[in-house]
Amino acid sequence: MDRTTHTATQEFIRKEARFGARNYAPIPVVVDHAKDCIVWDVEGREYIDMMSAYSAVSHGHLHPRVVAAAQRQLEKVAVTSRAYHGTALGPFLEKLCAMSGFDRALPMTTGAEGVETAIKCARRWGYRVKGIPAGQAQILVARGNFHGRTSTIVGFSTEDDYRDGFGPFAPGFAHFDFGDMNSVRAATTANTCAVLIEPIQGEAGIVVPPRGFFKQLREWCIQNNILLIDDEIQAGLGRTGKLFAFEHEGIRPDALILGKALGGGVMPVSAFLADAKVMDVFSPGSHGSTFGGNALAAAVGLEALQVIEDEQLVERSARLGEQLISGLREVMQDSHGLIRDVRGRGLWVGVDLDPKLASGREIIERLAARGVLSKDTHETVIRFAPPLTITEGLIEDAIGIFRRVVLEKCVELGLMSGASLNLAQKIDALLETENQSDRLPA
Repeated sequence: MDRTTHTATQEFIRKEARFGARNYAPIPVVVDHAKDCIVWDVEGREYIDMMSAYSAVSHGHLHPRVVAAAQRQLEKVAVTSRAYHGTALGPFLEKLCAMSGFDRALPMTTGAEGVETAIKCARRWGYRVKGIPAGQAQILVARGNFHGRTSTIVGFSTEDDYRDGFGPFAPGFAHFDFGDMNSVRAATTANTCAVLIEPIQGEAGIVVPPRGFFKQLREWCIQNNILLIDDEIQAGLGRTGKLFAFEHEGIRPDALILGKALGGGVMPVSAFLADAKVMDVFSPGSHGSTFGGNALAAAVGLEALQVIEDEQLVERSARLGEQLISGLREVMQDSHGLIRDVRGRGLWVGVDLDPKLASGREIIERLAARGVLSKDTHETVIRFAPPLTITEGLIEDAIGIFRRVVLEKCVELGLMSGASLNLAQKIDALLETENQSDRLPA
């Protein structure tokens, strides 16, 4: 390793630690540049991105069409606020509504802003349309949820680390067990105006609900005049092998929240979508955002949506997701119990480790040392969510590296012999030679 470069790496980490808040604990990789599915650090080491910034980089890093759209708009105007009309916003909203099937879209910036927008809409709808007494509207949320980091949102989280020291919290939320209709029924009251839910719980560990749950939930909401609000900030726009995850069960929610991939991996863009009968509870002055719907965001968002269609990224996610899940399950079969479960949909997969045998942090650091970037959650689950542009070869490479890391840990724990590991590594090396992946020049 070049000592000067190594010193520079440590200096970047030192500056973040010295001048930044201590609200993150990143692994010791300093990213310098990236292209599509490959990331390079300041030492020139190459990594396969198997995280894609929690789905924000679903298009791959610096997709040329998205970058070009941003550059074109930057030559005209970037931000004016919603005090005026512009040429970029209308086409973006039209495309959003055409792809989603909703009447109206309200553009925001971050995913948490989109969730806050949904909460305000649901409450006002509850009072003005459903007739709930003033100040008594209730929104149902699932245990294990993750909808953002604002004080209102962490207030209805069930994760102690997100809540500790940040109260008092806003009232008006009740919990149910994710995937359990009996729990939903028990939590519902006459003042319930909405159910806010993720189709797959990401931060909880890529938790997929039982098949049929969302159909039953949809029926329950209709029967009780309750809005079903679907938070697809991570799950939406192709991540699960469908354009929207709710399509897996053939339902349609009353409202939809999008973000992350909507910005094409270039900037934060989010939106709240609903039909007119729901969205029209908003009136001028009742909600807004200085940067929401700005010209640059609208131009980038429109191109991001068009790329998803033109490059058939949804179909890629479905096809390559089968390869990823199948490969990871093969690793699980050889893991001697170190891996307890592999679950997910499309290119969104969680690998659940036995906490008595390994921690998620340990495994992701070993993966990074071998050239694969991932992220753990809740200490035991490794998340794999690569850009939807990833190739079959890169998926095979990532699975092969993960397999070696897992087997090496099994040897350390005495779950298998070193001879067995050597044989497995020889087989992997032969397969890697036969299947040269599509790497990019630095």
